[in-house]
Amino acid sequence: MLRYLPFLLILALTIYAFIDCLNTPEEEVKHLPKAMWVIIILLFSIVGPVVWLFAGKKRVASGGGGRGSRSRGRWVAPDDNPEFLKSLREEQENKDRDKDKKEDGKDQGKDAD
Repeated sequence: MLRYLPFLLILALTIYAFIDCLNTPEEEVKHLPKAMWVIIILLFSIVGPVVWLFAGKKRVASGGGGRGSRSRGRWVAPDDNPEFLKSLREEQENKDRDKDKKEDGKDQGKDAD
C-alpha cells in the first residue's frame, strides 16, 4: 500500500492544481493564458502543478486577521458590517413610519364618525 502513496500524492496535487486553475478568473492568471496553464498542469505531472501553485496566479497576502486589518474588498460578516446595519436601521424606520401613517389614518377615520 505504501508504494502507491507517491502516485496518489502526485495525482492529488495534479487534480488540485487543475481545479484551482479552472476556478481562477482569467485576470488573476499570470505569465500565460489559462488554457496553456491547463495543458502544462496535465502534461507535466509533478512540475506543472508545482509551477502553477507558485507562479501561475496572483496570490493575495492575508492581512493578519485582527479587527483593525479590514480592507475594502474583504468580506465582512453582516453583524460587523456598518453599511448593512445602517440599511437595516433605515428599513426598520421606514416600516415604523408606514405603520404610524396607517394608524394616523385609522384614528382620523374614527374621529370623523
